[in-house]
Amino acid sequence: MTRIVVTGAAGFIGSNIIAGLNARGLDDIIAVDDLTQGDKFRNLADLRIADYVDAGTFYTQFANGHYGQVEAVFHEGACSDTMEQNGQYMMDNNYTLTINLFQACQKRGARLLYASSAATYGGSDTFREEPAFEHPLNVYGYSKLLVDQRLRRECGAHFERTKAGRTHQVVGFRYFNVYGPREQHKGRMASVAFHQFNQFRNEGKVKLFGEYGGYPAGGQMRDFVFVDDVVAVNLWFFDNPAQSGIYNLGSGRAQPFNDIAFSVVNTLRSESGQAALTLDEMVAQGLLEYVAFPDALRGKYQCYTQADLTSLRSTGCDHVFAGVQAGVSSYVQWMLKTYR
Repeated sequence: MTRIVVTGAAGFIGSNIIAGLNARGLDDIIAVDDLTQGDKFRNLADLRIADYVDAGTFYTQFANGHYGQVEAVFHEGACSDTMEQNGQYMMDNNYTLTINLFQACQKRGARLLYASSAATYGGSDTFREEPAFEHPLNVYGYSKLLVDQRLRRECGAHFERTKAGRTHQVVGFRYFNVYGPREQHKGRMASVAFHQFNQFRNEGKVKLFGEYGGYPAGGQMRDFVFVDDVVAVNLWFFDNPAQSGIYNLGSGRAQPFNDIAFSVVNTLRSESGQAALTLDEMVAQGLLEYVAFPDALRGKYQCYTQADLTSLRSTGCDHVFAGVQAGVSSYVQWMLKTYR
């Protein structure tokens, strides 16, 4: 039996990874999380796991060999609030804990697949996994970047597997704007698609930022990636233990926030038997509203992201990513069934 650990197991990506493992018939899974926010249990309730362990006790026990032979750790546990200002809290949760886990994995012979972030690029306009393009705009992005920098030192710039006797897979995934099922507990940090779905149902319209950063209203562009694609790439590396390194995990295509709104509104209209509208028609009918860009985000906001997938493709991973129209439509249909 292959024993697997998933940290952040009741969170967004962690619970989806467990669902992906379950779909393969894998259920000897130790789920690690902090359920202080109790409603996160919903993300685990329909999944098959072998055990649940509180994050406050797991890491020391794992380092001491308490869980026996573990094949791989999917480390999704972190503070993901990009607005969090407490740097000490952020570094303890995202940097120190991850490095300690890496060291424990090397000692215990477990592979480590961990969540990095596109926030490591910050104000850059090039999104390639190289130090020259890494300019985080907040302490969250810095905490993720420091993990990547430390592991480059530990494992070699390109994670050469023989350096210093390292033989166990280490993979960092720089997630771009992930959206999809099981993110409902994230509050303000949930995806644009989630918020727009709820806005439209509650208010009959969706809201986007107006003109900012040289981009027209709703025209700021991000690399939006469907969570099913994130899971698929994680599992591809799980299947290919010879591949180590830091890789972008996005669709490779920047799309404007307007595309999200277009897909959310038209999918909801379609489900209620109404005809699709153009973006201009949505604005004219008051279904799409642009609001002033908030002062609190000025200078701390990425107006454009697009994953460079050259490194990912060089591993042989040829996964085909969903575009916004297909991914958001699928997600909206899932939410309609789930939140009736």
